[in-house]
Amino acid sequence: MERISVFDIFKIGIGPSSSHTMGPWRAAQRFLREIGRDGTFDHVTGVQVDLYGSLAKTGKGHGTDLAVILGLNGDDPVTIPVDAVQPTLDHIAQTKTIRLGGGHDLPFDPAQDIIFLYHDSLPYHANGLVFRAFFRNGAGVSQTYYSVGGGFVVKEGEENLAATVTLPYPIDRGADLARWCAEQDKPISEIVFQNERTWRSPDDIRTGLLNIWEVMRRCVYQGCHTDGILPGGLEVVRRAHDMNTALLGDRPYADVDEWMAHIRRDDHSFRHILKWVSCFALAVNEENAAFGRVVTAPTNGAAGVIPAVLMYFACFCSEFRGDDDIVRFLLTAGEFGSLFKKGATISAAMGGCQAEIGVSSAMAAGALTECLGGSPGQAMMAAEIAMEHHLGMTCDPIGGLVQVPCIERNTMGAIKAITAAQIALESDPVKAKVSLDAVIKTMKETADDMSHKYKETADGGLAVQFTVGLVEC
Repeated sequence: MERISVFDIFKIGIGPSSSHTMGPWRAAQRFLREIGRDGTFDHVTGVQVDLYGSLAKTGKGHGTDLAVILGLNGDDPVTIPVDAVQPTLDHIAQTKTIRLGGGHDLPFDPAQDIIFLYHDSLPYHANGLVFRAFFRNGAGVSQTYYSVGGGFVVKEGEENLAATVTLPYPIDRGADLARWCAEQDKPISEIVFQNERTWRSPDDIRTGLLNIWEVMRRCVYQGCHTDGILPGGLEVVRRAHDMNTALLGDRPYADVDEWMAHIRRDDHSFRHILKWVSCFALAVNEENAAFGRVVTAPTNGAAGVIPAVLMYFACFCSEFRGDDDIVRFLLTAGEFGSLFKKGATISAAMGGCQAEIGVSSAMAAGALTECLGGSPGQAMMAAEIAMEHHLGMTCDPIGGLVQVPCIERNTMGAIKAITAAQIALESDPVKAKVSLDAVIKTMKETADDMSHKYKETADGGLAVQFTVGLVEC
């Protein structure tokens, strides 16, 4: 089994898709590292990329071609300024030149050198791509990669490599997690924290997770203060901005901290909290759809669920005490995401939207339950409840864009997570009829049985019901 860090599940990057944007971007970077090991950049005369399967069919709407270009150009999704993305792409398109690895100018025509193979697929995964580099001496090199969901990338030939890291508490299934928590008499977050120390120091773990939270909440804030139309041709109107304005009125604030302080003092009625949770989730995924900076949680398409539930916890729950709770929440959520990746999938191209919104909802539900005082058994029960009610959810984005129905689905995933946590907190997990491992197994079997039409191919569902007005990218 894989040994997956929380920082593998939560990755900072650019929208709109972890598997179709961030994964191909990382694959391009990896290809450059591999061909550049012998100082061969100066000998490269050309590069080409083939996109297969789901990457071809919905690649335009997800910006797969743009991600590959930026990766080859030496840009990084964590550090590139958001406002530099479009100018960089425009310059490459106009000059038909790419700065390979950020330093070697190379002729590159996106229209000719990125090839969409709409009717071909590679055997290992629906999200396959092949990079080719050509050298002055007439030689060339080709590498195949798979974007397997959540920004994870696997190189061909490495699909089944065994784990090389030994953790103090190895966890492959929910039963393992439950056993360690019982034997050590510790909550899930503490078991995960001890495993994380295999990779990082305690200070680095804490600092890294708080940085992830800062990116999340600033994304919420940005989305709540940006209006207009989302790109892509669907003419989807941003809604978080108007919801935020309606909820807060003309109360003045200068930054995200003052804004959150107003929300904490706001009406705590059920209806008002529902509106805020929906607003938080909409804000993140509107930013994601606009190629903004988000955190995979565990994917970009589901990036709004965990920030929305975390904002709910931080703004509306009396149990919230500050940064320590943020760290606990993300450690716990990350472990649940890891379990779903190991036992099923977090790739919509393999499992439909149950693999994205369903997993994110389960992650949030389990984490919220622990932070509200729930036992490990109750946290696992909450994660199971949340996934149970996402089973079979299809991935059928209109126009291949991560907009309809993706943005609204994040609001539903967040609300389901909060509901699942409340049910679990009032329940005895010993009496549960379905275990977390059973629901993960069921999700995998459902994914295997699901028609390819409903796995991010834009060949079925809502994706074929609306085509008018779409802009060719």
